[in-house]
Amino acid sequence: MKVLIELGVEELPAWPFLQEFDNILPKWDAALAKHNFKADFKLDYTPRRIVLSGELAEFAPDKEVENIGAPKNVALDSDGKWSKAALAFASKCGISESELAFKEIKGKEVLYHKSIAKGVSLKSVLSSIIEDFALSLSFGKTMRWGDKDCAFIRPLRNLVVLLDDELLECELFGVCSNKASFVHRDFGYDKMSFDTAAQYFEVLEKNAVILSSDERKSRILAQFDELEKQSGLKIERDDELLAEVVAITEYPNAHLGSFDKEFLELPKEVIITSMKENQRYFALLNNDGSLANRFVVVANSTSKDSALIVAGNEKVLRARLSDAQFFWHSDLKNPFNAEKLKNITYLAGLGSVYDKELRECEISVVLADIYSSELKALGASKELLKEAIMLSKADLATTMVYEFTDLQGIMGGYYAKHAGKNELICKAITEQYLPNSDESELPSNAFSSVVAMSAKLDALLALFSINKIPSGTKDPYALRRAALGVIKIALKLGVNFDIKELLVALSKNYKSFELDALYDFILDRLYALYEINPSIIKACINAGVSDLVQLDANIRALDIIVRADGFETGFDTFKRLANILKEAKIGSVDESLLENESEKALYSAFRACKLDFSKPSEYLNELFGLKGDIDSFFDSVMINDPDERKKANRIALIGGIYEAFIKIADIKEISA
Repeated sequence: MKVLIELGVEELPAWPFLQEFDNILPKWDAALAKHNFKADFKLDYTPRRIVLSGELAEFAPDKEVENIGAPKNVALDSDGKWSKAALAFASKCGISESELAFKEIKGKEVLYHKSIAKGVSLKSVLSSIIEDFALSLSFGKTMRWGDKDCAFIRPLRNLVVLLDDELLECELFGVCSNKASFVHRDFGYDKMSFDTAAQYFEVLEKNAVILSSDERKSRILAQFDELEKQSGLKIERDDELLAEVVAITEYPNAHLGSFDKEFLELPKEVIITSMKENQRYFALLNNDGSLANRFVVVANSTSKDSALIVAGNEKVLRARLSDAQFFWHSDLKNPFNAEKLKNITYLAGLGSVYDKELRECEISVVLADIYSSELKALGASKELLKEAIMLSKADLATTMVYEFTDLQGIMGGYYAKHAGKNELICKAITEQYLPNSDESELPSNAFSSVVAMSAKLDALLALFSINKIPSGTKDPYALRRAALGVIKIALKLGVNFDIKELLVALSKNYKSFELDALYDFILDRLYALYEINPSIIKACINAGVSDLVQLDANIRALDIIVRADGFETGFDTFKRLANILKEAKIGSVDESLLENESEKALYSAFRACKLDFSKPSEYLNELFGLKGDIDSFFDSVMINDPDERKKANRIALIGGIYEAFIKIADIKEISA
């Protein structure tokens, strides 16, 4: 049966809807599966409707139902009669006492009954399927309307449910199904009727509702191409903004507008942010990458009067930019320093933001010693670092950042430059939050890196010290991102960076807490850094290496070896090696006790290995290269010799090899 379902709603908020979008079809499939239905459906949407279309069988297939009850000793009482538990099982299965039977499952006799459940008709259950589906959608905040108890992302205003073009009479959230739908508001506010599913799509198309989000996106991009040709400028194609505009339009039309050149005195980020966040406009760039005094608005309108649309949007934008210009000039009149940060609380128990900056300064001094050569090459001193850090959050006290919180750091860089601060300071303030996403760039130099790492390390130490530790999926202070940022920056700089040693040195400025918990938390972020076999990362972490740069080199070296053809088969030798040594006491080898040629050969080969810890790839290849000698040893030598001295000596021989591995990776953890 051909199925068409429309949930007609008031305007959907773009981002809550888009964040749930990828879950909508899977949740529809789950609602169908509860009644044993399965089919591929198409999902379309506009700001005022969610539409599902596809084909389903008239009846669900029959389903085999298995019921398992109490074990035999519980099902029968002392007289051998059926117990209350057994009778309850019979009632549940809809059978008589005489039909009760046992079956052996996992070595135990239990009550068992198998039946065939007849497949239900689609007509009888589709209404409840739709309701289950609607209630399963999670958009964050929901709305209630009228005197209804139900809640949804927006009030439901229309419901269409067609089976082979016939209306299925049903109700959802107090709205009854019908053969009518709302069209674009330019064509009226009343619903338009149709008789069939084909007519439903025709009515929408003829009345300026482009149901497919892909078509709306393609339409916008084609219009962008044309506007670029006309203007000779380049539209900044912000993917997030484009997705939002596609979600809030039914019939998008792009128009080119302009604003007064006087506003170009503002930092371009201010103009772009104001246009994007307040008005959903796209910025335009000149050929040299500078911002042009033009913008693109994508209107949800069929009007041919482009001039009227543009004029209205230009008027609104002028007011927005005038406000931003006022904030800019107002901020420039005030001294750019950290004094006002004393009045801004960081977190309860951690003092003010000013106090946080003082802690970061202490961290930067330690980091400056680690990266002394890199900072010296930039002509940067510890005093310059402290100045940068004390100014890094000063823009939090400005009116511009109060209005546009996403510009913190960016505005600080501009204000520092206007105040005549060193170029390194200005750049470090701008880059202090990097990396701020998985794809984000890293700070561009060692000076900015130290400033960024100081902030991240303070956040980790400070929050852990007051027990604000992420749990499950909750991470309100983005500490996982901070930890991963520290790792990424350290690896980019490439200087030995012992994170455990560093945490111990820095912890004196914080309330006492379990440092190992923070250490483990940071190393756990390595699993998100590499797209490799997780057991390789675990093996290297378990080796106890706490230098992030060395640990990274170890992981990459081991990964290459494990990926090699034939490794899995050959690795059995080393698994055996690890298993033999479980809980064994490993001493030193007494060469005089080596009597078998195979153990002598293995001992000589191991001693000949060139094990340079600083070159993990060569180090591991040397050890894995012992496979042939180890195999011969296992084939020719009885490790558990009756002579305890020989036994201990042989364990010491293979134990020494395993301990050499342990310096890079605990190989028993590897699951190839």
